[in-house]
Amino acid sequence: MTDNAPLILTAQLPKDMHRWATSLRTEHFPPERNHLEAHVTLFHAIPHFAEEEVRAECARIAAEMSPVPAELEGLLNLGRGTALKLTSPAMLSVRDRIAERLHGLLTAQDQHTPRLHVTIQNKVTLDAVKALQAQLADQIEPRSFAFRGLALHRYLGGPWDAVKDWPFRG
Repeated sequence: MTDNAPLILTAQLPKDMHRWATSLRTEHFPPERNHLEAHVTLFHAIPHFAEEEVRAECARIAAEMSPVPAELEGLLNLGRGTALKLTSPAMLSVRDRIAERLHGLLTAQDQHTPRLHVTIQNKVTLDAVKALQAQLADQIEPRSFAFRGLALHRYLGGPWDAVKDWPFRG
């Protein structure tokens, strides 16, 4: 039953960057496992029963905050995959605020501060990883951007079901 499915909270990329990162993901992610568009995961598995609390906290944060500054730094080696490496102390502060609100409810994975990134390739051979990173090394330029909001999703065993978006408007 999808009502009991865990929740995933993401930071929303600007629309142009989202389209670009999704096109990279579509081109380089194994198609049989690519059920999603580009995303930046803040929490991987929030318990379903915390949904109203998460909704309320995200609404408060979005009302208070302007788009959150961030940097695309380059590529990130994931071992058997490749990602776009992102940094944003401000987004990690937003995440910490939500984590504090969910204290005692988070999985071991979600208790740790994440490395912000957008996965564009995963679960491939080391040769494929090296080849893609060599191909993209000169194409991925560092740049500043701003996260435009937060988005909540329900995990459906591969695909996600969109629950609610909160654009930053403070």
